[in-house]
Amino acid sequence: MNQSTNIMIVGVGGQGTLLASRILGNVAINSGYDVKVSEVHGMSQRGGSVVTYVKYGKEVFSPVISEGEADIILAFEQLEAYRYFKFLKNNGVMLVNIQKIDPMPVITGAARYPDEIINKLKNTGADITEVDALQAANKAGNAKTANVVLIGLLASKTNIPKGVWENAIQQTVPQNFLDVNKKAFEIGYNGGVE
Repeated sequence: MNQSTNIMIVGVGGQGTLLASRILGNVAINSGYDVKVSEVHGMSQRGGSVVTYVKYGKEVFSPVISEGEADIILAFEQLEAYRYFKFLKNNGVMLVNIQKIDPMPVITGAARYPDEIINKLKNTGADITEVDALQAANKAGNAKTANVVLIGLLASKTNIPKGVWENAIQQTVPQNFLDVNKKAFEIGYNGGVE
């Protein structure tokens, strides 16, 4: 059977999930893997759900990841982690940014933001790692680098050498933001602490 690594990146429009998926795609390509990436946009320009599937391996035929198939879910926001948890495989890993972004039904008062999401996820027995990526990004020098903090955390959970990730950041991130993103990656790689 052809083994692939299945990673989902879930978040909200404007959080930088697509840049993160491009970095991950470049990491896989630079590591010699066949890679398939599929981006699913909700109302991303209005803070809606954004999901990216990244599959890499010796030979990958489809980018789609079904429920129960994700090796790793990288969640940029708590509610998105909760929403896509069912895609995580039994021995999978979920990396969750503790940030909360109210969706439109919460903003309009039609719904409440669920309580204790991370505790509920942990109570399933799944391997959940939480990080305050926004605070770590601020330490790096720019709140917009929270996505690269999360990529750093992801990198620390794989067997792909750190240098491959750093090279992918170099080739993906605009030059004028490279230094702050390198710093953000380093903080994320160290678990969100300097």
